[in-house]
Parts: sequence; structure tokens; C-alpha cells
Amino acid sequence: MPKEGTRLSHPHTYEELARKNKQYLWHPFTQMKDYVAEDPLIIARGEGIKLIDVNGKAYYDGFSSVWLNVHGHNVPELNRAIVEQLEQVAHSTLLGMANVPSILLAEQLVGIAPDGLTKVFYSDSGATAVEIALKMAFQYWQNIGVTGKRSFITMNNAYHGDTIGAVSVGAIPLYHEVYRPLLFSSYTIPYPYPYRHEGERSAVEETLASLERLLIEKADEIAALIVEPIVQGAGGMIIMPDGCLKQIADMARAYDVLLIADEVATGFGRTGKMFACEHEGVTPDIMAVAKGITGGYLPVAATLTTDRVYDAFYADYEEQKTFFHGHSYTGNPLGCAVALANLRLLKERRIVEGVAEKSRRLAKLLAPLADFDHVGEVRQKGFMVGIELVRDKQTKEPYHWDERIGVRVCRRARENGLLTRPLGNVVVLIPPLVSTEDELAEMVGILAEAIEDVTASAAVKGA
Repeated sequence: MPKEGTRLSHPHTYEELARKNKQYLWHPFTQMKDYVAEDPLIIARGEGIKLIDVNGKAYYDGFSSVWLNVHGHNVPELNRAIVEQLEQVAHSTLLGMANVPSILLAEQLVGIAPDGLTKVFYSDSGATAVEIALKMAFQYWQNIGVTGKRSFITMNNAYHGDTIGAVSVGAIPLYHEVYRPLLFSSYTIPYPYPYRHEGERSAVEETLASLERLLIEKADEIAALIVEPIVQGAGGMIIMPDGCLKQIADMARAYDVLLIADEVATGFGRTGKMFACEHEGVTPDIMAVAKGITGGYLPVAATLTTDRVYDAFYADYEEQKTFFHGHSYTGNPLGCAVALANLRLLKERRIVEGVAEKSRRLAKLLAPLADFDHVGEVRQKGFMVGIELVRDKQTKEPYHWDERIGVRVCRRARENGLLTRPLGNVVVLIPPLVSTEDELAEMVGILAEAIEDVTASAAVKGA
């Protein structure tokens, strides 16, 4: 690990890279007018759970490089898996043929998935995994002759990716509203949000009552319900109260509506179980996974489904019930090879069990933040943390969007050596799963200091 201030060896100066970055790159989820006005952070390499910029400054990867890093960066076993596969073949299509790593990974995924998920369809990102799930669910009903089931149920503030189908079942106005004319319509029910409701019981009751009313009236036209199980990510790290997911699953089954679980963010140990559905013993009809599948190395995603769904597509050629969907890099051997290595490390090093154990320590580290004057709530499940900042703790009045309170806290944390991104007024901490208790303590300390500094200055300014 380079010491602070150690300049890394690369052929371009920071100034040159910064200029080219501003001249040529368009960054995702970034207002470029603001971005180009500042000096950009440019990462050169990673080591352990830290990223190191081109000037040699190291930062904790406090959001796992957008929620996907598992074992840290520059992991020898994962590096080696890619190199060894590269010496065999870099890519071979799955359209009508197969490759070795994709077969072996599919076997492993079925082995660790909730019971009953038996088939694996590959893609390359969480959004495409969800897109596939939606198309599978829609065509399933068409293939079995139930042509009226054409709609979907989603949940308030849901985020399922940025492709058109995934946005159609998204429900965050800031992200999705501008595209409304392009989208198919979906029904929206509340995601239980106890902090912004009258407690857990009331929040769950509203969710279930809304779902039941909709199913009573519309079940014959609804193909599937899609849910972020246990933790709603981009909506603000909202934790679903115990028992709610199981009741949602039971209700969907009772009304013969398929259940799609979007485990893109929650899968592969992030919540303290391999998949979040396991917390309540739920097997969805279709499950989308990505992010942690390769340990954060290469873009691989998968959509898993049951024999019931698969069998609706298993027919004579002349029936034209084929699932007409595919991607150029589906089942990429390099990605599947590193995913296999990732799963081996998860098992050998008991990473998921470690998250469950260390999350209790993390909860204790986070507890003092709940007493801060402008922290409304600290939410945590495993290594998924959301800290909701409010202007007034008693009334729960939020900060105005224009105050950029979350942005300012994350900027201060970055100055002190921690990288993360806010979700509006919610500051997130999603560390790599191998983070030690000491490292967790340092990250929480940096966040706490940043929150205190920024909210105190905001209070003084607003006085």
C-alpha cells in the first residue's frame, strides 16, 4: 500500500488526465456542469479495501465501487482466475453453444440460490437482468395461453436499473419521470418505510393492504410483482420490517402473480445472507443478480428462474415459444471464471458468515450517530447502511434538495479519505465485505465527523 502522498508511476500527469476527462467523458448520474467546475478524482489503482488516486492518495472504498466489491481490490486469486481463463479463450457466445466457465458457474448459482430456482440466463448488468426477468414473466403467460396478464406491480421509490423496461418498473420521480412517455405503465404500491410512516406495523399494514386491494381487482391482468427484497437501495436504504417479504410472496402466490426478486444490490452476502430472500425463506419465481457476482471485477449478471417458468418456453420449434433475447457478451468466459473464483473465496473464507457477525459490531459503531442533532434515522442490514439527515429531528423535516446536504457530507468524507455517494439526504456506507472491524470503525468515524461538520455549518448558516 503506497503511503499518503506517494505518486504512482503512470505516463500522464494529473493535469493532463483531468483535462481529457473533462473534454471527452460524460459521467453517469452526474451533472456535468457542476463536475467540470471542480478538480476530478481520478483513480489509478486499488489495494485491499482502498482506492488510490493518480497522485497517490488512498481512500476507503466506502460504497464498494457502487455496491459491488466483495473481497477488496487487486485480489490475487481473482486476478489469477482471469489470467488463466484468458490463456484459454476470452469470449465465446452462448447463442446455440456453450463454454466451460458458464456451465460451471450456472451449476454453482443454482446450488446457492433459494430452493426451486433451477435455470440460469446470463447477461451483463443488473438492469439487463431485470429487463430479462420482465420479459420472461410477460412471455411466460403468453406461452401458456393466459394472454391478459400484461401488467406489473412495483413499489414506491423502487429502482431496478436504467434500461426502458427496468425504468418502467422504477418509481423514483427524479430518475424516471422524464422518460414517462417512453415507458409501459405499472401499478405502484408503498414500500414499507417506518421512519416516514407511523412505525413498522402501520407501514407493513399499508403495504399489504394496498397490494391485496390491487390483486383483488387486477390479478387477472398482472404478470408479476417486482420487489427489492429486505432493503430498498436507491430509494434510501429502506429496511423492510421482519415478515413483510414473506407475506408479499404468499399473497402473490395466492393470486397467481409471479414474484420477481431484484437481488442485484442485496445478493452475494451484502445483507448477511447469500441472498436477501433467505432471511424469510422466500423463493421467488424469478431472481435477478449482478454486482457482487464477480466480486466486483467484471460485468456479469444472471436471471434465475424455476422449472415452472422455464418449461413454458420448452416447446417444439414450430410453436415459436423461444425466449428471443440475448446479449453479445452473455456468459462471457472471463467474467464467469472470475465469478467462480469469487464463489470459492466466499465459501472458503466464510465471507457471508463474517458479514453477519461483523454487522453486529457495525451496528454498535453506528449507534452513537442516531443521537446527532441532524440524523433522523440510521438504517442497517448487514453491510448496507443508510443515514438519513434531517433539518429538524423532532418534526423529521428534510433538508431541501438545493442544500445538497448529502453531497456536501460525502465531499467532506472524501477529503478525509472515504469515498461514498449520497442518495439525496441519505448518506450510505456499503463497505467491501472483507472489511475488518478496525476498518469499519475508521470508516464510521470519518462519516460521523463529516456529518457533524457539515450539518453544524448548515445549521449556523440557516440560523
